[in-house]
Amino acid sequence: MSSGRIPELITAALERVARIIRREPGGPEHLRTGRKGEDMAYYFLRRQGYTIVARNWRTKGRKGEIDLIGWDNATLCFIEVKTRSTRGVVPAEIAVDRAKQLELRGMATLFLYRQSSHPPSRFDVVSIYLEPGESPEIELFKDAFSWRSMGGKRRY
Repeated sequence: MSSGRIPELITAALERVARIIRREPGGPEHLRTGRKGEDMAYYFLRRQGYTIVARNWRTKGRKGEIDLIGWDNATLCFIEVKTRSTRGVVPAEIAVDRAKQLELRGMATLFLYRQSSHPPSRFDVVSIYLEPGESPEIELFKDAFSWRSMGGKRRY
């Protein structure tokens, strides 16, 4: 067993213990699938060399969240995770449509506004398929969409 897998197993065990202690059923299936996918994406990105600085980042007064924020070398990445339990007809990454991109751009703008510096940044998407009886499939789409629809500039 690789040392990178140990933190994943510990996290999963701690989450199970927390649910038992709080007697939580874990919520609806699609929310549990989403949480599991975000955890898998977190560890996957760490193995890819990302340094994750925020998970489920939200801000007061604005709808939405950014699933993960992390550094890929000198680039700050705003990462959307899409998890599906089946491949179905439409790929998971297609769910990051124009409306979702607009929401993510707005959230990223607010995140950057609060920082002292404004590094190069991009938007990545991670697609995860958790089909029963199959090994999980994870795909990373670096620079999946751009700031361009906001006039080519970040607004602060």
